[in-house]
Amino acid sequence: MNPDGAQPEDRPGVETLAIEGEGTAQQGGLLKQRHVQMQIAGTLGTGLFLGSGEALRGAGPLGALIAYAAVSTVTFASLCSVGEMTSFAPVRGTFPHYASRWVDEALGFAVGWNYFYTNAITVPVEISGAQLLISYWDSNPDHQWIYLAVMCISTCAINVFGVRWFGEAEFVFSFMKLAMITILIVIGLVIDLGGGSNHDRIGFRYWKNPGPFAGAGLVSERNLDQFLGFLSVIVQAAFSFQGMEIAAIAAVVTESPRRNIAKAIRKSFYRIVIFYIVGIFIAGLIVPSNDPDLLSPSVSAGKVTESPFVIAMRHAGIKTVAGVVNAGLVTSAFSAGNSFLFAASRVLEALADRDQAPCIFKKRYKGTPIPAILFTSAFGLLSFMSLRHGAQTAFHWFLSLSTVGDFLSWATINLTYLYFHQGLKYHNIDRKKFIYWSAFQPWLSVWGLTIAVRNIGLFDRVTDINVPLFLCLYGYWKITRKTTFKSAAQRDYITGIPSIAATERPHRAPHGFWEKVADVLF
Repeated sequence: MNPDGAQPEDRPGVETLAIEGEGTAQQGGLLKQRHVQMQIAGTLGTGLFLGSGEALRGAGPLGALIAYAAVSTVTFASLCSVGEMTSFAPVRGTFPHYASRWVDEALGFAVGWNYFYTNAITVPVEISGAQLLISYWDSNPDHQWIYLAVMCISTCAINVFGVRWFGEAEFVFSFMKLAMITILIVIGLVIDLGGGSNHDRIGFRYWKNPGPFAGAGLVSERNLDQFLGFLSVIVQAAFSFQGMEIAAIAAVVTESPRRNIAKAIRKSFYRIVIFYIVGIFIAGLIVPSNDPDLLSPSVSAGKVTESPFVIAMRHAGIKTVAGVVNAGLVTSAFSAGNSFLFAASRVLEALADRDQAPCIFKKRYKGTPIPAILFTSAFGLLSFMSLRHGAQTAFHWFLSLSTVGDFLSWATINLTYLYFHQGLKYHNIDRKKFIYWSAFQPWLSVWGLTIAVRNIGLFDRVTDINVPLFLCLYGYWKITRKTTFKSAAQRDYITGIPSIAATERPHRAPHGFWEKVADVLF
């Protein structure tokens, strides 16, 4: 072990990873810096744009804002944790591999399958959400299967064509999403200040009536009912942040992964604040929590269901822009489904590489794990359940199943980091010499782990499925493989980790005005 903590360069005996078909970073990753920067926005979809309506209805504007802010701290802690581990070891399998390597192989097996399941089941969530948005124009139930089929086939095709096609598609979609949410925030602020065609200055009117908090309708005592309403939207808030760690999953197929992942993680804080926190704040200003058009279980199947931003624009008399924005929201939902399919298939491929999944899923054709992609794509067909039970029913059911899985993944990421951090100290590795490290660690991970575990315990109805499944996966691998928790001395910080020289290209500073602008944005 290198005592000064620097990454291994050209020392004999240090293995480097052979990335079959997709190339090593030394040969040139298929995803560029701009692709990685946009991947954090890739999972922006129904959770923020459509699901924020349920958050406002369930908790009120202030309750929804607090819920999103609270969950954002767990997400940010997890991003910092996985970002630092990826900066040290940009390898296939990302945090499930780290959990196996530095904590316990059984934990890596459990969280790997949990993460696959969580992301795979989210594909039909996004497709169902897109169908809800399409009903803005066409609510004819006889046409819904066509939209579902087109989206299922398209998400599969983009991933089958390879990581280059995926990267370019997601760059375009994500750029559109970031531009759209920026425009929505500006339009929402204009509406709030009376700039709509009706010139109605709203201000904080809806924070006064119907009020900053909404009740869950479960108990008669007002304060307790409002608190239960706040707790009820934690799931929705968590779903909105799901998948932001996808940039780390794509590290193995990224050019200069350590530098580009580090840059993406550093910018994630500002994107969380601007696009999530400010977005839900503005939505709470321009739509009352008791607006009947907000997404809720009580809305009958077949009724048009819309984003709070679209509702506000219609109330303000801005009709043409509302249709254009709704089209952008459909694109966002489709793009998010595409990103979740990518993440799930790559984790399944990595599990197969470690003999923790059927070996067929490690097969690659020109570098693309076709069997893993096709198997994951099959989950998208679950969206057709909405044809029988109603798109809103399917949307809520899939959302509930996937969200607790997110908290389990985030809890594992932060737990793994604590083991990683302890092992670095034992082996005298100075993490401050990494390309990326967080000055707030390990306290960020302590916070992230604590809040994630606490939130898991809030949702008994969902944890009746997710937590027992996770524990069964963990117990199965631990008993059959007789694994043990790794002591600090057993944690391997060398084998299979490529050197900095093998992954990073020489840094080229931006030249000219437009390159500098692109460097700030991407």
